Amino acid sequence: MSFESFFAAAMGEGCSPFPYQKRLTEGPWPDCVEIPTGLGKTAGIALAWAYRRGVRADGERKAPDPDTPRRLIWCLPMRVLVEQTARNIREWLQRLQVLGDAGEPGRIAVHMLMGGEADLRRGAWAAYPEQDAVLVGTQDMLLSRALMRGYAMSRYQWPVHYALLHNDALWVLDEAQLMGPALPTTTQLEAFRRMLDTAAPARSVWVSATLHTDWLDTVDFRPYQRSGLQHLQLEDADRRSPAVAARIQAAKRLDLAETRLLASNGKISKGESAYTRDLAREVIAAHRDGEQTLVILNRVDRAQALFDALAGTDAQRLLLHARFRPAERAAIESQLQEPPGESGRIIIATQAVEAGVDLDSRVLFTELAPWASLVQRFGRCNRAGRFEDARIYWIDLDENTGDLALPYEAISLARAREQLRAAASAAPADLPPVTEAPPTDQVLRRRDLLDLFNTDPDLSGFDVDIAPYIRDTGTPPVQVFWRAVDDDEAAAEQGAPSREELCSVSVGQLRNHLSRKLPTPRRRKLGREVRFAWRLDPLAGRGRGGRWRRIRADEVRPGQTILLAAADGGYDPHRGFVAGDAEPVAVIPQKNGVDPEGYGSDVLSHMGRRVPLPEHLADVAAAMADLGHSLECPQKERTLLELAARWHDVGKAHEAFQRGIGFEPGDPDGPWAKSDQSGRPDYHRLDGQGRREDRPGFRHELASALAWLEAGGGGLSPSERNRVAYLIAAHHGRVRLGLRALPDEMEPPEPGILYARGIWDGDSLPALNLHGLRLEPVTLRLDLMRLGNGPQGPSWSERTQRLLNELGPFRLAWEEALVRIADWRASAREAGE
Repeated sequence: MSFESFFAAAMGEGCSPFPYQKRLTEGPWPDCVEIPTGLGKTAGIALAWAYRRGVRADGERKAPDPDTPRRLIWCLPMRVLVEQTARNIREWLQRLQVLGDAGEPGRIAVHMLMGGEADLRRGAWAAYPEQDAVLVGTQDMLLSRALMRGYAMSRYQWPVHYALLHNDALWVLDEAQLMGPALPTTTQLEAFRRMLDTAAPARSVWVSATLHTDWLDTVDFRPYQRSGLQHLQLEDADRRSPAVAARIQAAKRLDLAETRLLASNGKISKGESAYTRDLAREVIAAHRDGEQTLVILNRVDRAQALFDALAGTDAQRLLLHARFRPAERAAIESQLQEPPGESGRIIIATQAVEAGVDLDSRVLFTELAPWASLVQRFGRCNRAGRFEDARIYWIDLDENTGDLALPYEAISLARAREQLRAAASAAPADLPPVTEAPPTDQVLRRRDLLDLFNTDPDLSGFDVDIAPYIRDTGTPPVQVFWRAVDDDEAAAEQGAPSREELCSVSVGQLRNHLSRKLPTPRRRKLGREVRFAWRLDPLAGRGRGGRWRRIRADEVRPGQTILLAAADGGYDPHRGFVAGDAEPVAVIPQKNGVDPEGYGSDVLSHMGRRVPLPEHLADVAAAMADLGHSLECPQKERTLLELAARWHDVGKAHEAFQRGIGFEPGDPDGPWAKSDQSGRPDYHRLDGQGRREDRPGFRHELASALAWLEAGGGGLSPSERNRVAYLIAAHHGRVRLGLRALPDEMEPPEPGILYARGIWDGDSLPALNLHGLRLEPVTLRLDLMRLGNGPQGPSWSERTQRLLNELGPFRLAWEEALVRIADWRASAREAGE
């Protein structure tokens, strides 16, 4: 099947690929795709990837191109683009009859990474590394995962996402000119993947209408950048196409707007300002009935104020920015798909529309922005060249007031102003190239990457702040959601939010909201004057989930998921997040979600069915063998992975675990790996006098790893034995590079005894018969907690650091993820899912 036929089947009869889109299916993948706005970059790259993966129409498959990875990672700078991009790709694959769900053989799954994803063992994308899949997300969600600090997700799932985003992955960095500090992070990560090796091919493609090669010149990527990158640009064959010519020569007259943003008129008070009132009058005067007018402002608060100022117009008003919940945002985007009514439509938006949003307008107003951003904004006017009288008005601002320039730098706006004053047309063919580099602050170095591999929080419970590597430091993201709670007790019982509940806001916006006192009537009704917020502390509590702890405004950190009291306001369905808004928030009905995953969570051990430990170990080993075969892992690697799978839960034979899931040690049918009982685990054991010894924070995987180091590994090298021990210990994400006691642990009654993660030095496991493997009773030792060489040899820290240096972070995480996925799959089959 030719690509032309394949493209037409996906896009609809009569649609033919542009020549550059066809070139994407030939030869090596380009490093840079530099194509003007409106010429189908998303369709070209996505369909070329599917074609090279062997996809054909009607579900037929050919042998895939070995240089085209299984996972297509579509990274976007704005959240509002994610649903649109995912929806378009789903539609194309549906027409090809190859769209499927996670885990469906032979089908391509499309997933959005936006926080609040489902429990992995119930079918989410990360449980199926052998499946072709498209993952669409923002740079916040994707790059935070690629840095082992995934925003708005369980910290204990970080290593799995990290592994699958760095191995067998084709990254498409869309609208690279808008990525800010994330752009050098992507080049550094690409350099590290080339330098440190991956378990399966991975590469990056930077996409933009205004890409400048010098932007990719970072310290570790520089040798690759200077040795020559592959570029894909329009050629003469493309320019001869009538459709291409219409777009790049589309008429767009450029004029200075009458309204100007000044310090004297820009201050917003009670949701309005003189600036937005004046601008509203000018927009209404320029608007054409039956057509679409687009107004792009640089700040959400000004966009909200203009939306309110336009309330008197007959035209339909729509507000579009990144501070909406999915339900309200979906309703807005659905309206955008409909043609304007008789009075037309006025869309008020922020930078959210710069990258890929499928909008076209006859009239466009835009505030002054950096030149690269303006070029993207101009692309939302007369995209297909349908109008001969399309108009673009640019709004100047006071050159002497730095605060008005935010979130941009005044010097960038000054350069753009000079170019605008010299231009009369915004047609793509008439615009000068972008030469100014995006701003950069902090560059990711190799030592930073390796340090981030350790997922243990510091003693205060915080992690390394990765926001400077991802987004401008002034606007890092936080995910918030609202529930009908009004005290700590009610908050503590809340489950994890679903994706539909989450709203992305900046740290500054949330701090502003929490710092504002409630209005007097609300204070009297609620009996308090401050707004409440709670964050999930995954290390707190002894039950299934972590504990929601109340926090102050100054305790808000990037990447957190924050629970807010619905009665405290802060959200309007038409305007999105509004700091200080007093009206109660409508709560999104909760689905049957999962509990927030705390340190003590062990949901896989409470599955409604009893499973003997030997049976479960055999099931996981078999699942690991199947997975290794599907992924064509090297034989030596498969051997070590299967050993880790066979030993991964040996520690469940520990008396504390058996009692914790509701069984007595010595049960003739046990020991058990899975329980048919529900409820919170109660890990404890009895001492020699029958007295109860509590074991909060007990981690059976550490007991398994210690048992392996004592009794397993015959015939393996020391490095291979440590590799298997790490894979065993890490298969729940709680015990990885570090080994120390946690704050809520119970100290042994005898002084001086080492303890960590609920294991006490000198604990023992009983004899086990493991389907052909006889494990004699074994005593667990914790000398390797201490630094340096001891009775057990090198410390745990030294062993894991050696592994990290030998395998590199990407391969080590890959093996860690595979053992874990095998455990998920075996557990799901045992539960009948």
